Amino acid sequence: MRKIITISRQYGSGGREIGSKLAAKYGVPFYDNELITRAAKASGYAEAAFHNAETKATNSLLYSIAMGMSAYGNQENGFTQLSLDDRIYLAQSEVIRKVAEEGPCVIVGHCADYILKEYKNVINVFVYADMDFRIERAIRIDNLDPAKAESEIIKKDKRRANYYNYHSGEKWGKVNNYHLAVNSGFIGIDNTVECIKAFVDCLKK
Repeated sequence: MRKIITISRQYGSGGREIGSKLAAKYGVPFYDNELITRAAKASGYAEAAFHNAETKATNSLLYSIAMGMSAYGNQENGFTQLSLDDRIYLAQSEVIRKVAEEGPCVIVGHCADYILKEYKNVINVFVYADMDFRIERAIRIDNLDPAKAESEIIKKDKRRANYYNYHSGEKWGKVNNYHLAVNSGFIGIDNTVECIKAFVDCLKK
């Protein structure tokens, strides 16, 4: 495989597991939280700061205000004028570009599809599923309280959307932003892996 695959996903849809299995099939690196570790080491910021950046994005308007209305898009502001979260995002973006230049890989989350939008060898995938499927996985795998699972899933998706929308100026989950969207709850985790692989493989022809 000569492609870089980015996977954006709804919480509970199995996107991380799908990405890991897909990378294993191709024998290429798989990046998720490893990106945070590398970015933290390169930037000198604590890993916790990278984890906190996304979890704080609970409200799109308040998040934009807190982050300075996308300060890094203002040419009059230097790097030192950026919020901590904006600097963290830029540090993470640099690491994502670096791993992409190192060769084929699978990257889950972290706005990778947007960060690598100028790269010609990138395939962007969005994984989603119905709520019942996501609730079952969240309870079984992440040990969420069954009584609070649905509300927690909605909250986590909102955070991902706000974080992505703010940093990219695009809309998280919008079909036009991806080359392929797959319902993992409908066809199953392993079939989703095979579906994505078949799609990528057909591009070789």
